[in-house]
Amino acid sequence: MMRGMVGAIINSAGIVLGGGLALVLKKPVPAPKQARIQFFLGVFTVWFGLKLTVTNLNGTILQRLKLLGIVMLALVLGKIAGKILHLQKLSNATGQFATRKMATAGPGRMNDGFQVTTALFCVAPLAMLGAVAEGVNGFSSVFCVKAIMDGLATMGFVATFGWGVMLSAIPVLAWQGAIISGVELLDPIWKGHAQPLREAVNATDGLLVFCVALIILQLKKVAVAEYLPSLVLAPLLTWWLW
Repeated sequence: MMRGMVGAIINSAGIVLGGGLALVLKKPVPAPKQARIQFFLGVFTVWFGLKLTVTNLNGTILQRLKLLGIVMLALVLGKIAGKILHLQKLSNATGQFATRKMATAGPGRMNDGFQVTTALFCVAPLAMLGAVAEGVNGFSSVFCVKAIMDGLATMGFVATFGWGVMLSAIPVLAWQGAIISGVELLDPIWKGHAQPLREAVNATDGLLVFCVALIILQLKKVAVAEYLPSLVLAPLLTWWLW
């Protein structure tokens, strides 16, 4: 097993567990309880994102400011690239696809449920952000947040589409595992250069995780998908400017 697959496996297990609970309990989690769970998940995600950023701003004060400046530049340029690539529109289109499928859902629509949940769980920003963090650092506890969120969502989807939605755990694991593997292939680059390359990726990833937390807590709607190219730009800019 790759050293960074633990979080991705936990995420997939959360999907299966959520679906299993829905089949056993035969009723969704009450809305007030879901709201409380969402609040605590949001608070934890705030802590995780800020911790990931702050702990990777190391060195002298000037070095920390320089790295922070590079990260902010990566976010600005990443958003421009994301807009050009229409990443947020693609993410929104996935949500619209899910809405259409749910509107026409009925008995025996297992395939629709599998498609909807696979698309939603794979396109969710935490899928990319968690996988990048896990590929760089090893186990990422932010996957625990995603596992609970996906598990709760699966409980609702089981009521609409049936048990087939649990099968989405397989492509979710494959997708996140592929991202983790790709990031792990860059290990020789991290080790062959100074720490700032790895730190730039982590600090950028942490800020984006924090943005996801704002969405979870319903404090601000951030187009996180548009910022995803910054995860590639951050180490490139650091290599060039450091």
